[in-house]
Amino acid sequence: MKAVILAGGLGSRLSEETVLKPKPMVEVGGKPMLWHIMNIYAAHGVQEFIVALGYRAEVVKEYFLNFYAINNDLTIDLANGRTTIHQGRQPSWTVHLVDTGQHTETGGRVRRIEPWLNGDDTFLLTYGDGLADVDVRQLIAFHEAHGKLATVTTVRPPARFGGIEFDGNRVSRFMEKPQAGEGWINGGFFVLDRKIMRYIASDDTLWERQPMERLAADGELMAYRHEGFWQPMDTLREKRHLEELWSSGRAPWKVWTS
Repeated sequence: MKAVILAGGLGSRLSEETVLKPKPMVEVGGKPMLWHIMNIYAAHGVQEFIVALGYRAEVVKEYFLNFYAINNDLTIDLANGRTTIHQGRQPSWTVHLVDTGQHTETGGRVRRIEPWLNGDDTFLLTYGDGLADVDVRQLIAFHEAHGKLATVTTVRPPARFGGIEFDGNRVSRFMEKPQAGEGWINGGFFVLDRKIMRYIASDDTLWERQPMERLAADGELMAYRHEGFWQPMDTLREKRHLEELWSSGRAPWKVWTS
């Protein structure tokens, strides 16, 4: 089964990092977010990826064209320009880098990658800016069991600020960093039947609007509730939080072995 990763957005709320690169190429622990996401899938047996590119597509292409050089030791003979790459452990991934348009919306990007699915009737989809310790095998099994067209992984949003509860004007409860916000939200990590393409009208279609709303109205959208770790990287503060988790050796999304 192929995993599609949406990697074409501008990332304006993280402009400090995204002036020269797309958000999925912003690094955590010296590795792009895209690398972290692909490793999550690979830990559960997914080895083929379709990366839907847009803004600064060339940065992603250059990274994968030079993947072995970037991720291994090199010897360069300056006398003749000969380069030797000392190969270490590298993933056996197949990565399709597909330019889906500079201004295409999320639904349009999904629609544009359809030819790359080849004969697959079911595929995985997620965003290039969110990490989780989701059990992808369990997610796929859940999707196959219910028989509907679409599964969305739902998560509880991490609270951005401390919480305060009142009794009149008296603070009755203060929580500096509650574990999660209220309710459930779209956490990405979708499993989709190819028939969802008929719900996407054009390049201007937002996947999170008409397609998902219509799938829900038709009874074709199911929720896989993920109670574990999930964290987007929308702001510099969230990037720093992910960096701290990685550098401490406590990154919950690292479900793979080095």
